[in-house]
Amino acid sequence: MTNLIIFILFAAVLAYIFKSYRNYEVYSKEVFKNFEITKDALRRSDLGLFVALSAKVAKADGRVDTLEAELISVMLDDVSRVFPDPVKAREYLKEIFNEEKDRNDNLEHIAVALAQSIRRNRAKQEQFIGFLIQLAFADGEVTRSEERILARIAEAMEIDPKLYHSIFDAFEQIHARRSEATQNSLENAYKILGVSPNDDMQTVKKAYRKLVRQYHPDIIKAQGKDEAYLQEATRKTQEINEAYELIKKAREN
Repeated sequence: MTNLIIFILFAAVLAYIFKSYRNYEVYSKEVFKNFEITKDALRRSDLGLFVALSAKVAKADGRVDTLEAELISVMLDDVSRVFPDPVKAREYLKEIFNEEKDRNDNLEHIAVALAQSIRRNRAKQEQFIGFLIQLAFADGEVTRSEERILARIAEAMEIDPKLYHSIFDAFEQIHARRSEATQNSLENAYKILGVSPNDDMQTVKKAYRKLVRQYHPDIIKAQGKDEAYLQEATRKTQEINEAYELIKKAREN
């Protein structure tokens, strides 16, 4: 089974959410302009609680996969940007992530706290649970331990089981289609990333990360975009990830 293209899935769930709920509250710097950035304050905020749950899902199968780590890194960039001091916010959020990924005693408590924080915003509930499901799929398949944690989170957040399974099934279908798709040629992969076959892997990785951060569907900004934007972001990030994976595999052989 090939690695799942993580960012295409993120775009897909955001597109689904946007189609159903176009008029929900947007996170913005204005909302957080008077937010006092302390670790405890961030931990109690809905975004901090969401980061904590992301840590539980990412470590559910015993380790944080490389692709999961990339997705988490981009997500932390997106989330921290809405705070008055993004650098400090990201540092604290990363600490929260690292602390929570190794804890197994407070999952329901955090999920309930997040549900209470966003109980009047169903779109946020769907967005967050969609991201967590997508994160579980990042390494190509969802293990039983990941399924159990996702189910516990959904139950604690009182997510409609039909809604939860519809989002989960959508990811499974996307994964199946991507597994059957034909990958780009190696020559074209280098062109997509704007690098040469003579460049070292560090240069290739740097180019890949630059393009991903340029084109990925921003967890914050995507809330204000139309479906055409999400579809184009999906197509572009799919292309970038396929190219990078192809080059990596070619060099490993």
